[in-house]
Amino acid sequence: MSRRGSFTVALLAVLWIVVVAGLAVLQPAAIALSTVTTVLQFSTILALVALGQAVVILCGGAGIDLSVGGTVSLTAVAAMIAVGAGLPPALLPAVCLVVGAALGLANGALVTRLGLLPLITTLGTFYVYSGIAVAVTGGAAQAGVPDALLGWGRGTVGGVPLPFLTLVLPLFAVVAVVLHQTAWGRWVYAMGFNERSARLVGIPVDRVRLLAYGLSGLLAGLAALVSLAWLGSARPNIGQNLELTSLTAAMLGGIAILGGRGGVIGVLAAVLLLVTLQTGLLQLNVNSIWQVGIVGALLVAVLLADTLRHLRRHA
Repeated sequence: MSRRGSFTVALLAVLWIVVVAGLAVLQPAAIALSTVTTVLQFSTILALVALGQAVVILCGGAGIDLSVGGTVSLTAVAAMIAVGAGLPPALLPAVCLVVGAALGLANGALVTRLGLLPLITTLGTFYVYSGIAVAVTGGAAQAGVPDALLGWGRGTVGGVPLPFLTLVLPLFAVVAVVLHQTAWGRWVYAMGFNERSARLVGIPVDRVRLLAYGLSGLLAGLAALVSLAWLGSARPNIGQNLELTSLTAAMLGGIAILGGRGGVIGVLAAVLLLVTLQTGLLQLNVNSIWQVGIVGALLVAVLLADTLRHLRRHA
């Protein structure tokens, strides 16, 4: 991990301690093992989505994936509809992976093949994916998740949810290694740092970016699987606000908005901080609208800090 990345993680750890200390003073009953389990359950879904978001942003080119919330919702709904139509329940995880990856690749194709702006493209597909999820279900949850999957989704080891142990920690470790120890990872950073130079030296920029969007969709599909295994049903609004929160987590975790700088370990630390903050506000009976507002304010603050740092570097 770079010195900048270590500083980001350390700073987030300090902020997390401040949030926990504040919660302990204002609501002592909230400091319990059950609260830790709840935080990690919510963190699992957000962390998977934020990991994909971070890789897309790292690629540069104004890359962003605002469709992640819609991808999670539509993937969960599509998987449960498939099971209801006769698909063997054992294939449910595979369906989530395939549908999520397909939706992500669709975003990537629109951006790389047609040259559409990522911000507008993924905002548009967010509405398309979310709209389809609501339209085909009438807004109703789709039940029927297999018991075996529920056992995994709701299981814990020492208060730590199994999905967090078996998905989040391994995947963040794998992606961190891939980004820093493989040619593909070096291509990602090179693209984000200077896309024109990356093209001149022969890096397949469009192919790497397409795969990044596919990875984002795949991870959103995994998040949909976790939501099914935890909640026991497919909820067409389960991805609501994930686009804002995942972007905030990526930025707060040290990913530069212009790409080419940052690491994913900081993103995981940011996810834990954000979910702890949101859980604490919930425990203090703060309206959910204010919670979204606080996340939005954090995003603006991080963007401002990153912009000022960029201007200072090029002054």
